[in-house]
Amino acid sequence: MLTKIESLQTNPLKSREDVTEALKQIFNPLKSFYSKGFTRLKLGNTSAAYSDSTSEFEAFSRLLWGLAPLLACEEKESDLWKMHLQGIKNGTNPNHEEYWGEITHFDQKIVEMAAFGLSLLLIPSKIWDPLNLQEKENLTKWLSQINQCKAHDCNWLFFAVLVNLGLKNVGQQYDRCKVEENLERIDQFYVSNGWYSDGIDGHSDYYVPFALHFYGLIYSKFMEKEDPIRSKKYKERAEMFSKEFIYWFSTNGSSVPYGRSLTYRFAMSSFWGAAVYAGIKPFSLGIMKGIILRNMRWWFKQPIFNDNGILTIGYSYPNLIVAENYNSPGSPYWALKSFLPLALDGDHPFWRAEEEPLPLLQEKRIQKEPHMIIFRNQNKDHVLAFNSGHLSTNEHTHTSAKYEKFVYSTTFGFSVPRAEWGLSQGAFDSILALSEGDNIYRVKRECEDTKVEKNYIYTKWKPWNDVEVQTWIVPGTPWHIRIHCIKTSRTLDTADGGFALGIESEKGEATLKTDQMNLECFAQMSSGASGMKSLDGGGRADLVYPNSNTNILHSRTVIPTIQKRIMPGTHFLVNAVYGATNTDEDSWRAVPSVEIDKEKIIVQFLDEAAVIIPI
Repeated sequence: MLTKIESLQTNPLKSREDVTEALKQIFNPLKSFYSKGFTRLKLGNTSAAYSDSTSEFEAFSRLLWGLAPLLACEEKESDLWKMHLQGIKNGTNPNHEEYWGEITHFDQKIVEMAAFGLSLLLIPSKIWDPLNLQEKENLTKWLSQINQCKAHDCNWLFFAVLVNLGLKNVGQQYDRCKVEENLERIDQFYVSNGWYSDGIDGHSDYYVPFALHFYGLIYSKFMEKEDPIRSKKYKERAEMFSKEFIYWFSTNGSSVPYGRSLTYRFAMSSFWGAAVYAGIKPFSLGIMKGIILRNMRWWFKQPIFNDNGILTIGYSYPNLIVAENYNSPGSPYWALKSFLPLALDGDHPFWRAEEEPLPLLQEKRIQKEPHMIIFRNQNKDHVLAFNSGHLSTNEHTHTSAKYEKFVYSTTFGFSVPRAEWGLSQGAFDSILALSEGDNIYRVKRECEDTKVEKNYIYTKWKPWNDVEVQTWIVPGTPWHIRIHCIKTSRTLDTADGGFALGIESEKGEATLKTDQMNLECFAQMSSGASGMKSLDGGGRADLVYPNSNTNILHSRTVIPTIQKRIMPGTHFLVNAVYGATNTDEDSWRAVPSVEIDKEKIIVQFLDEAAVIIPI
């Protein structure tokens, strides 16, 4: 007999019935975790920045992202929904001992109310009609609190919009002015070419597809007749965005890991479900269906559920080190947003369409809005996002690791620091780390200047007030080049880290080589290979073994690293970085060459035109 986890892993995810079954397989283990009054779910013993009671309410509310689409086309109500509906009645009843309470400015409950708005839009006959007059009044009053509370100036502004649309849909009083005010402000986050930033000067990360576009497409679906101009605008922007976002996906279903909130996992593909639901067709239904289902299959093959069948905090395995301060045990269930297509009945063309592979995509794609150049290898199973970094920053956990690495990869992921002491605790892959000789390293946290050009990326950053680093990255696969010009008043230890390679696998042991004569180091597993070679001379090549659980994809890794001590003055560090899903001697030896003079940098890849960079 298959376990709860194995049954999900073996689900073929081909038909609507398969997807429905997958959602039920996710839901089934949760029934025993409801509180006495069914208003909360206690799924673990770790905490977030907010109270444990709010965390348990978060787990309750996030199930609605899957329950509402599921019930939109299902006549039979499950035992889980009966429990959940009773929880809604009790949680909004101020006289009940498990009342969810009043909300305050910037309250986490503001986030969770959005799922109630969606439910009132999708399943009013299941969530609203069964309530008596007092229960309806309680729910309306409790949800309406959102209109008196301040929200963070980012994707949070959409939560009040969804709540008010839901109230409107069931004939209750709603705040039209609040909706208009928030939507006008969100419009100021729009950048260009379909891209938003998550707030003014914010990052363009997964909050663009799984939040800003996701909610905008829901709005356009339900407000198309009443607000046709804005609905059309949201759809047009989503279509433009889709032509860029598709480049983040690999042929094997994985997507580039970048930015915060990666514990939401298969929410990465939720944009495509919202696109289908809203009726836009930037690609064929078969292509969009393929993106969604391959992404789900990839995720369900990862060990992301514990033995009880509960989604864990982490990325490809349970890992609190990579988590945000706002990740509670129930947070990962935001991933259920990817099940929105279940709100389409079985006769919808989406479910009848044959799943298709990704369309023919360019090997290199410049995306200036998120400050990236996307590269895809010839097999398209490895996607790399070369990144300039950002002019501003935020205070979220591991911001430097999540937003400032030189490159993010579907094969190698990225690593976050375990602690502050040395290269092993710092896990400095795909970044330049600098120390004053005290074994405490600094990395890029924000940039003073950035450029994303046709053939290279430039960034200028200052780890100290009297140390300036200019970095040029020439993207490519399997090799890319990094040139660092460091102007320093301090003696510094430098460490330029390559890709972090997972070194444990059932398929065999790692091949590890260090060659100090040629200043190169190399690591290979059946899953891929990572290497570094110094092109400027001096220093040493080393294989750094980071602390366990620092990488988001692999629990144990090795990072090829070039280390060098520099004195006060101006120095150029030039390194070639290798990363491939498979390797051979010819590709490893085909190292690009670099020449530097006073006016320009010339980078020559094998059989390609030289890249000339003005200094």
